[in-house]
Amino acid sequence: MASEIPVGHETVVGSSSSAVTSVREEILSKLKANSFSEEDIFAVHLALEEAFINAVRHGNRMDSKKGVKIDYSVAPDKVELTVTDEGEGFDPDTVPDPRFGENLFKPEGRGLFLMRSYMDVVKFNERGNSVCMVKNKANQETTNN
Repeated sequence: MASEIPVGHETVVGSSSSAVTSVREEILSKLKANSFSEEDIFAVHLALEEAFINAVRHGNRMDSKKGVKIDYSVAPDKVELTVTDEGEGFDPDTVPDPRFGENLFKPEGRGLFLMRSYMDVVKFNERGNSVCMVKNKANQETTNN
């Protein structure tokens, strides 16, 4: 049975692409335990992966001495994730839309777009080295008419 009170969790993992695996699996398991839809679980999985990869690659610049902090809480109706790197940060408003013009064929710039597309809230801190994302549980009522 899922808990009614969200419990916050905090962990710091290394700057390598595989370091997020155990945290990701823990979060996805809690989403399943709280009856989130497969679509919601996919959205959180994708957004977490993108935020983490950006933190490792762009924030920490693949420096294995730096860590990535992941804070999360899963409630019956929403999940909140915060991913923070040790980098200098950036201005997310300067990242061009990857769907248009010359950006269409560039491999970078899609992570932020995907996070914003799949999550209900995506906010960066002032420095730009920490992103907070929220996914509200989708209304799963079905009509059988």
